[in-house]
Amino acid sequence: MAEQFISAIESSLDKTNLILKDIENAYGWSKEQRNQSYAALRTVLHLLRDRMPVQESVEFSQQLPVVVRGIYFDGWKPSDVPVKLNREDFLYEVRQGFPYDVEGGTERVVQVVLDTLRRHVTQGEWEDVKETMPRDLARMMP
Repeated sequence: MAEQFISAIESSLDKTNLILKDIENAYGWSKEQRNQSYAALRTVLHLLRDRMPVQESVEFSQQLPVVVRGIYFDGWKPSDVPVKLNREDFLYEVRQGFPYDVEGGTERVVQVVLDTLRRHVTQGEWEDVKETMPRDLARMMP
């Protein structure tokens, strides 16, 4: 049983690192910039989570690696969602949670993280997530 647990955690860490590397590769960042890729992922995940209805948020999270799922649910208050955010509000909140100046600005950060997440969940689940977003925000989603 302990071996299964260790294997599951190692697999989740590998998948988490792959997601972070995808973000880093999009920017040409080195592993030393892991704090930036983590901050980008965490910020966008929390805003997506808070914008979705509880049931959809839970369904989306089930496709994330366990470690990323922990990041996703950190600080979540289901009674406070969904938060109404349009595209401009979403970008503003990302800028508040992602304190780094990067090429392409906040919109590029969002696009890179969304592109990365899209590659790590099923098409059907991604479409479900997009359907919960306001039209102007859904247009940003791959």
